[in-house]
Amino acid sequence: MLIASLLARPCLAELGQLDASPSLFTALAALNAAGYDAELNSPANHPLRQMVRQHIASRNIPVLPELKKFIGLHRQKNDTQELSQYISFGLSVTGPPTFEYLTRTVDRPPDILPLDGLGELLAQFHREADIDDLWAKAQPAIDAQIARYHQGVTDAVFNVNVYLRNDTRGFLGRRFQIFLDLLGAPNQIQTRSYGADYFVVLTPSPEPQIDDVRHGYLHYLLDPLSTKYSDNVMKKKSLVDYAMGAPALADHYKEDYLLLVTECLIKALESRLSKKPAMVDQALAEGFILTPYFYEQLPAFLKQEQSMRMYYPEFIDAIDLKKEIGRLEQVKFAAATQVRKAKVTAIVEAPRQPELTGAAKDLDEAERLYLARDLKRAREAYLKILQGAGERPDHARAYYGLARIAILQKDPALSEKLFQKVLEYQPDPQTKAWSLVYLGRLSDASGEGEQAKTFFKEALTVRGASEGARKAAEKAIEASIKR
Repeated sequence: MLIASLLARPCLAELGQLDASPSLFTALAALNAAGYDAELNSPANHPLRQMVRQHIASRNIPVLPELKKFIGLHRQKNDTQELSQYISFGLSVTGPPTFEYLTRTVDRPPDILPLDGLGELLAQFHREADIDDLWAKAQPAIDAQIARYHQGVTDAVFNVNVYLRNDTRGFLGRRFQIFLDLLGAPNQIQTRSYGADYFVVLTPSPEPQIDDVRHGYLHYLLDPLSTKYSDNVMKKKSLVDYAMGAPALADHYKEDYLLLVTECLIKALESRLSKKPAMVDQALAEGFILTPYFYEQLPAFLKQEQSMRMYYPEFIDAIDLKKEIGRLEQVKFAAATQVRKAKVTAIVEAPRQPELTGAAKDLDEAERLYLARDLKRAREAYLKILQGAGERPDHARAYYGLARIAILQKDPALSEKLFQKVLEYQPDPQTKAWSLVYLGRLSDASGEGEQAKTFFKEALTVRGASEGARKAAEKAIEASIKR
């Protein structure tokens, strides 16, 4: 029955899980415009990258000097990290035309925290560079690349689901998404795990990087299991001492035993699925200490009826520490990992926060509805918070949400009243600063220039205000001086 249900299920491409992203496209177009020249002369580049660069160079884009300055101030140690930062940003915002963050500051991946203020610059760049037109012109090239990956990705995911007896209906509320981006340097595979969402971002390459997509999909399926059964996994943690002595093993595996165990299982599965047993010895030499155990035990898993999701704790509990220690005592670890054609970045996870409760949970849900532009339900959610007995800062955030909804519904008078209410309720610094910025914008739109400047200047005095609010206020003051 399970295999039949998998056979009947649409493939990733048909579900929109193999696609391109307008927000990534815009972020990387801006990065190229600002001097990102990594491997620009490589024959593996897609022609679209040069076409976009030429289009941008031919236009008068007023925001470009400011955008170049911003990106220049946030340069990374190398080109791979440079690209990685803007991929993380592109995956963390709504996309055009606003490029607003999808989550609260505390839930954002750490590598994008320094990029506060980029969203407004990208929104202006998107408009002035006519990225919508570029995006439309890029569709034939994007569709061709999707078609190039279609069958390989479908087969890889299908084979994994059959082997692990995975019924994807059990993953409601979670998402596995592959994005192809043709504007990055070639041969890059970037993976991200943000809460319930798992992303694989691929740049151009001579051959489709199907094995790396499969690797990402295995992480998507197996990472939650090591977390769910962490008590079982950690009982075997004494084995990590051997991994610590493996020179080729990356530090993030040495620091995160759950991730190390998952990677060992993935490498064993990849060896079985690819029918390449030599991969097991290579993985062990590189420090993936449990790969031989998992490889040896997978036939036993196939002989029973449960899915890996149900079988996993039994799989872990059966690890014989004495036997594995005996095996590891004989291992001579490699000095370096085997060189790969493509550059793979480690999974970047957003900070794990305690589960929200009470007003904090209600505010989080209201904000998600607002970001999804479900304004009716968002308004109801914010009003519900105001009817409760929450703290004054919670009520301030609720009024702030209602004020932004009023702006979207083109009711500036109501919006102004609501932002004034925010200031009466002891708002946190970020909410206070942005409320002052919005009040300044509303005053400016009403022709009250001096009052607008007062609000903008007050926003600059708020301690703990976000960089984005500060820059918005500074920019507004500069614009008023030029008028």
